[in-house]
Amino acid sequence: MNPKVPAQRRANSKYKDSFFTSLFSEPEKVLRLYNAISRSKYPLDTPIEITTLEDVLYRDRYNDLSFVIDGKLVVLVEHQSTINPNMPLRLLFYLSKVYSQYIKNSNVYSSAVIKIPRPEFIILYNGTEEHPDEDILRLSEAFYPLPDGHKPSGSLELTAKVLNINKERNQEIVRDSVELSGYVEVVDAIRTNKEAGMSLEDAIEKAVKECVDKGILTDFLEKHGGEIMDMLYNEYRIEDEIAVRVEEAERKAKLESAKQAYDLGLPLEKAMAIAEPYANELRELAND
Repeated sequence: MNPKVPAQRRANSKYKDSFFTSLFSEPEKVLRLYNAISRSKYPLDTPIEITTLEDVLYRDRYNDLSFVIDGKLVVLVEHQSTINPNMPLRLLFYLSKVYSQYIKNSNVYSSAVIKIPRPEFIILYNGTEEHPDEDILRLSEAFYPLPDGHKPSGSLELTAKVLNINKERNQEIVRDSVELSGYVEVVDAIRTNKEAGMSLEDAIEKAVKECVDKGILTDFLEKHGGEIMDMLYNEYRIEDEIAVRVEEAERKAKLESAKQAYDLGLPLEKAMAIAEPYANELRELAND
């Protein structure tokens, strides 16, 4: 295998799949993954219909899987960055598009009820920030608060289970899918190499080679060598860009909030505490 590809070509490449969705592109692998994360025991010959949308981009790459199994429409998202509280809203939009595609040949104005699979949402988290092994995100947390004395109507809710799949987390779930276990190993190896000071390209190349040598996802990585290297390079480059944008947005928000408080009369030292860790920038603004 010769996975090394020039960085310039990687940076300009566009793929409809991410490493995650490419790895789980076959029904049998998806079924093993679902059995692991749902703690179910569907036989590997269980009918499964892949319904992943091919025209939905998230952060410049595709990282969703959706499929129908046993009357359930499962939307599964791989999520590397900080947990996004707006994920339930995004999943609602995604669900609407999948349902529209699912019933495209049906007449919604018919007097007969159109049967649709019940939805289930799962987010696999492998970001760097601390997060519990399991969590729930709810769409209702985004709703405006009710006026005093009003009771919730309960008209709409969407819940998504979040599973932390970082190394040493939810180990029973991860080890029950050989592909998920391998995926976790590749991601952890890349992260370890980056933390050791390697460039992104070298970190990926070394991680892929090490995993192949250890027998981790060997067939998959050897078969798709250079393409997988491209995918990984683009994914991590995008994640790094997002992290920079998020940090800059947080910096601006903190400085604006602290500057407003200072302009309204809050002592500079207290305003600087609000601006941490950008207190020195606030001091410069206050002295202008």
